[in-house]
Amino acid sequence: MLPPTLIKEKPHGYTKHDQLFKQLIHTFFDDFLEAFFPDVHQNIDFQSIKPFSEEVYTDLVQGKTRRLDIVVETKLKGTDTVIIIHIEPQNSKQDDFHERMFHYFSLLYNKYRKPIIPIAVFSYEEKWERNLYTMEFPFFHVLSFHYMTLHLRKRDWKNYIRSNNPVVAALLSKMDYKDNEKVQVKVEFLKMMARMELDPARQRLIYGFFETYLKLNEEQEEAVMEEIKQLDNADKIMELPISYEERGIAKGKEIGEKVGKEIGREIGKQIGIKEVALEMLRKEMPIELIAEVTHLKKEEIERLRETL
Repeated sequence: MLPPTLIKEKPHGYTKHDQLFKQLIHTFFDDFLEAFFPDVHQNIDFQSIKPFSEEVYTDLVQGKTRRLDIVVETKLKGTDTVIIIHIEPQNSKQDDFHERMFHYFSLLYNKYRKPIIPIAVFSYEEKWERNLYTMEFPFFHVLSFHYMTLHLRKRDWKNYIRSNNPVVAALLSKMDYKDNEKVQVKVEFLKMMARMELDPARQRLIYGFFETYLKLNEEQEEAVMEEIKQLDNADKIMELPISYEERGIAKGKEIGEKVGKEIGREIGKQIGIKEVALEMLRKEMPIELIAEVTHLKKEEIERLRETL
């Protein structure tokens, strides 16, 4: 089965958030729809998914080039009806986002003339959302454009911890939880990861996404570890290529840098001492005096004299 097309942003407008969400949904497209849009999932043919070429549009009014996020062509299950699915992740509240969704819809429909399922994924803190764009006059209603939405901050993380869906595991980090629940969210996430038994590459993708949005301090991480140790499958969880491995690498790097600086200072000190000894040799001072001043061995001073 061909994967859905990932439509890339221009480099200057392509944020880490965009990249993470697009890579997640692109890799786990089937799982994403199954978890959050089951009606769509049940009615599309995943064997008919085809990649699109990059969708680039120029906004003549604003003078901007726009690249859509995720655009997929497929068929309705059991039919020959070709449809398009457009998914647009949004990480900040924008009052005109509903108009932008209508604009994208219009551009896609104008080009392909096929039915379109538009989906917006909101991940910002505010629980504000809008799923309708209207155009009307006091005397006439022109249109009402609806699109499907997923607002992660409106989802209670506790309702998803029994899931074995990798997208759900990643998106726990963006759901509605309190600061004092972060440790428990992390514990439940690790339990989910252990149950799913994903390949290492997908584990790292899911874990990297989760760690980006749910960050714990050292004390909280220790609390997570204490809870994990009490679980029956603690050994299995500890085998995951998780943040403790990354944190260990970072800590090792930090220690290495400190040691390197100490060694560097010592080397610098030794070089400085030898420069002093060389200068004293140039002035033909006695080796005994040079040894007393620099604390170098006489043999070392003799070797330095041979370099002059």
